[in-house]
Amino acid sequence: MNKVFVVDLKERDQIESPFLVRDKIMAMAKNGKPYMTLKLMDRSGEVEGRVWDRVDEFDSQFGKDDFICVRAKASVYMDKMQLIVQDLRRIPESEIELSDFLPVSQYPVAQMLAEVNALIASMTDQNIKLLLEAFFNDAEFVQLFAKAPAAKAMHHVYLGGLLEHSLSVARLAKDVAQRYPNINRDLLICGALLHDIGKVAELRYARSFDYSDAGKLIGHIVLGVEMVDEKIRTIADFPVLKATLIKHLLLSHHGQYDYGSPKRPKTLEAVVLNFVDDMDSKINGVQAHIDKDQKGESGWTGYHRLYDRYFFVGEKPTAEPRPDDEILSSSAVVDQVATPVAQPSPAPIKSTAAVKPKRQRNNAPLSSSLGEQLSGLNLDLFGAKEEQ
Repeated sequence: MNKVFVVDLKERDQIESPFLVRDKIMAMAKNGKPYMTLKLMDRSGEVEGRVWDRVDEFDSQFGKDDFICVRAKASVYMDKMQLIVQDLRRIPESEIELSDFLPVSQYPVAQMLAEVNALIASMTDQNIKLLLEAFFNDAEFVQLFAKAPAAKAMHHVYLGGLLEHSLSVARLAKDVAQRYPNINRDLLICGALLHDIGKVAELRYARSFDYSDAGKLIGHIVLGVEMVDEKIRTIADFPVLKATLIKHLLLSHHGQYDYGSPKRPKTLEAVVLNFVDDMDSKINGVQAHIDKDQKGESGWTGYHRLYDRYFFVGEKPTAEPRPDDEILSSSAVVDQVATPVAQPSPAPIKSTAAVKPKRQRNNAPLSSSLGEQLSGLNLDLFGAKEEQ
């Protein structure tokens, strides 16, 4: 079956291609006739599909997270590409290549896990080392951590994205700690590796990316603290203050109450973690927009609604692909997950994954935190005031 990717759609194209149904909404037009809105996705992006005819017939044939083959015409409406669906049928997973539909980190999972284990091996604080080993020697946790995306829509939105983002933040943390002697290196790197671990429970990513019930009701920050507390209880005589400092890193890494952070950073390590986490997230998000939305020969991207601006990229260089660059299929992400032996660090990651921002508040400045951009999704868990 020929696959037409979202990124390759052009106005007036007549296509017949499989897609993954990320969402399905039934509605009623002004004339009283039902219609259907679909969010169709593949690894290159997402496109809206509209079904105007045979709606009741098609509705009974498939649901959210099913694969369907659509015959449709591509059309641009209000500057957005959409598909006017003329016919569709549900297709079994055995007929498709899963890696065509779920975006995957371009960096080998085994290589990234090896670098994580090398960082853990370099720890001089034995308590922190034991805590990290408790996580990364846990095969079930590692499998989830290595497969999960880092977010639903904002940054590192692909299988393996959570591992890639956490490792990138740990690299930045390591660099900062080398330049400021008063920073506790092991504590900071520990926070970098663990700050988003709650996302293995917050997000669902078997097919399309979405929030779990626990993610909607509790959120990854509190889920992560619970996971850390559970592991600490398995380690004899773990220092109480050290456990508190590690939990503080997770609780404060969004920076401000308004950004969904239960606590603001109150240690040097927490301040650094907030900044490097936000920086890595923004770089990935902006780079993804540049890679996806650069238009024509102008050297400028399309308009980014989240950052309220266009981005200048100049002339696009033509570079030969590096021989060690490897794009993994989604099945390979799972296959490579194992407890690795420490290996030399690979070259730094520079992500090129495509990210489609979801609905955000207008005019959010680039200088604002990623947490501010996500503030509509977070609960102010402990209120906006804190005891002095």
